[in-house]
Amino acid sequence: MTTSPGPDPQAIAERQLCGLVNGLAQRIAEHVRERAATLGLTAPQATALREMSGPMTMRELAERMSCEPSNTTFVVDKLEKQGLVERRPHPTDRRAKRLVLTVEGSALRERLLGLLAVDSPLSGLAPQEQRVLHGLLERAITSA
Repeated sequence: MTTSPGPDPQAIAERQLCGLVNGLAQRIAEHVRERAATLGLTAPQATALREMSGPMTMRELAERMSCEPSNTTFVVDKLEKQGLVERRPHPTDRRAKRLVLTVEGSALRERLLGLLAVDSPLSGLAPQEQRVLHGLLERAITSA
């Protein structure tokens, strides 16, 4: 009688790790939703503000938000109507526009960043552990 080999330990470990990363992503998304709501923002609006660390094109923002440019356009349109973002001519590309936070947008972004730092799903990790996790995740993403 032959026995089939047991489950591949590497496959099991990878599946478990994927589950943990997915669970963390869900907790972070919920955290962003809750904090955004306190400021009268949707989660995508909060994500856009969080990612706008300086002037950038719509395409750059879409990449940072991990979404399609058409979705980013919808979010930016709403932020622009709220007076939080302006579209300005790009300094070197006549075809492109740069997104720039208004004074109100910058102030709201600072409030948002402060709220996101409180009870973050990652706050249970020491700063050194966060740096290690950052490095590992970055390696995993860039090696794919």
